[in-house]
Amino acid sequence: MADKKATSRHLSVKDVCEELGVARSTFYDWRAARKAPPCIKLPNGDLRIRRADFETWLQSLEQRV
Repeated sequence: MADKKATSRHLSVKDVCEELGVARSTFYDWRAARKAPPCIKLPNGDLRIRRADFETWLQSLEQRV
């Protein structure tokens, strides 16, 4: 059976932080500075990040040498 994270269309803040190896506070600092990937705010206040948006965001951070 496939790994849930690999097939999930949406990531939680925890998922993103674990994948990047950063603290939750760092993610929220990036969000406040408008440097985080686009987020969806759910009615309960939780945030979700579309996997495709996350991948696009990561690619945008790559530096061309």
